[in-house]
Amino acid sequence: MAITVTESAAARANAFLQNRGSGIGLRLGVKTTGCSGLAYVLEFVDDLNEDDTVFEDNGVKVIVDGKSLSYLDGTQLDFVKEGLNEGFQFTNPNVNGECGCGESFTV
Repeated sequence: MAITVTESAAARANAFLQNRGSGIGLRLGVKTTGCSGLAYVLEFVDDLNEDDTVFEDNGVKVIVDGKSLSYLDGTQLDFVKEGLNEGFQFTNPNVNGECGCGESFTV
């Protein structure tokens, strides 16, 4: 099982963590929502939970809870700038379909 982080995502995540002044990494998870069923959750982590798995890539720790891990195995976290828009992007090999607005997905 693996979660990978591109260099651009690592640079952005590290900048966020430095500006925040605390945190051990980013939590990547899924929640039930949207028209397709699941959506990504990305938040700061200060403390680990018992069921967390920690992946480290390009100097960034990505923490995934046990429930989300099977949905996210093999996912690559990237940070993309397109024109005036910028944000984290997820390339998940487990996705079977996405809703039209791109906010949720099915596995």
